[in-house]
Amino acid sequence: MIRYATLPSPLGPLRLTADDEALHAVEFIDDVQQQTTPPQGRLDSNAVLERAAEQLGEYFDGRRRDFDLPLRPQGTPFQRRVWDALLGIPFGVTVSYGEIAARIGAPNAMRAVGAANGRNPIAVIIPCHRVIGSNGTLTGYGGGLPRKVKLLRLEGAWTQALPLG
Repeated sequence: MIRYATLPSPLGPLRLTADDEALHAVEFIDDVQQQTTPPQGRLDSNAVLERAAEQLGEYFDGRRRDFDLPLRPQGTPFQRRVWDALLGIPFGVTVSYGEIAARIGAPNAMRAVGAANGRNPIAVIIPCHRVIGSNGTLTGYGGGLPRKVKLLRLEGAWTQALPLG
């Protein structure tokens, strides 16, 4: 049975989705429709959702650097390879799309890595926010660049002003 819960965060409300064995999604809830339209599943809690909420709270409070949760993101084999590589980026470190492409053995697949990064269903925990452009600039983020900046600043990985344009 798929269950979901809503968690307040410094980035706005998050929707967590899990079954009894693993976390499937952490999504930003940005508009009224998302807040009022329930996903497939049951609004409820279980041990996975409770652990995820606890660990996310610790992360946002600056008391956690690594997550210890069973994850089950749904995606293609290529996307899952990218997401696995993202899990290897340490707290407070940024890497480029090219570096991720090289890590998964597809050095010319920077655009495909970017697309997979953008489809990451488990925001924050699978740290797609730690991927930046090869020239050190911020690039897109599914949750929006202001959230990406907040996450990187929380980790001490970004001290510049939010780029405009």
